[in-house]
Amino acid sequence: MIRIKAVFPRRLLALGLPTAWGAMAITYKLTCPLAQQDGIGARAVTSAVFFAVGTGLILHVRQVLLRELRQIRRVAGVAQSVLLRPLPPRIDGLNIAATQLSADRGASVGGDLYEVIATEHGVRVVMGDVRGHGIAAVGTAAALLGSFREAVHDEPDLGRVLRRMDRALARHLRERYRDEPEAAEEFATVLLLEIGRDAEVRALNCGHPWPYLISGTRVEPLARADPLPPLGPFPLPRELAALSCGPLLPGESLTLYTDGAEDARDARGRFFSLPAALLGASRTHPGSPQLILRTVLSALMRHAGGTPSDDIALLILRNDRTHVRGNSIGARGTARPATSNPQPTQHH
Repeated sequence: MIRIKAVFPRRLLALGLPTAWGAMAITYKLTCPLAQQDGIGARAVTSAVFFAVGTGLILHVRQVLLRELRQIRRVAGVAQSVLLRPLPPRIDGLNIAATQLSADRGASVGGDLYEVIATEHGVRVVMGDVRGHGIAAVGTAAALLGSFREAVHDEPDLGRVLRRMDRALARHLRERYRDEPEAAEEFATVLLLEIGRDAEVRALNCGHPWPYLISGTRVEPLARADPLPPLGPFPLPRELAALSCGPLLPGESLTLYTDGAEDARDARGRFFSLPAALLGASRTHPGSPQLILRTVLSALMRHAGGTPSDDIALLILRNDRTHVRGNSIGARGTARPATSNPQPTQHH
């Protein structure tokens, strides 16, 4: 009630001032003797009156629009703080840095989503990309993140987490379809990771880019298996077996990202090389995900001329645990299985 009482006078003022100015101009034209004359001086005065009224109306409308834009940005900022809440710098021995940029200048949150949660089943991570960007994509991202945040604690199997996210997305799109028929074409790419207490990495990928593994002076994809289709247009297969990607050894990092990072182009149309930027940043700032993220983001923005064409999310996880249970902390050797073979259960 207090909010309604506070908003009503502002709305009344916003409508009342243009109405009053218009009424004054009409009254002047109809009742003022000077406005009835045909002389050059009278016409000049009349023109000046209407010019002043028109200018006042334009300035008033501009002020109202700017106020509404500031309000939209404040709402978007609140939505971002709830949707993509700041991640702690460390979770269960993992050093974390993350950021998100929206391609929509009118909003500070877009269709990219990420989360890192420590559970009894291990540290579980999601990185996703909802079709589109700006305020319209926030609801879809919120549905996926809300389902993930609840399911990761309840479900011991990563595949069941993905199924719950798929059902949450389907419900959300059905509700949107009533008012927005184009919602039937919505989809989202999703990458789920689970980093166990033994640092073993397991993954399920629905149409999302594989993260990059930073190991010493090497930057390479975590896996090369064919991903599942994105969530939304296609049903999940009956069998969902997470891909084992080997251990994340102490000192190694994973960089998760949305495709906006690698789709960024410079003025000559050249794509941004994320692996090269990660390699250079990791050599300059070894052991600091925060500085690596800052360096890569600065290079990306310079490459794109300061204006990304798509939403961008970056998330870096570094294993700062002192040991990996059941594995030595020395050279990787054959500890990581080959990832060039696709998951047999993920092919249709």
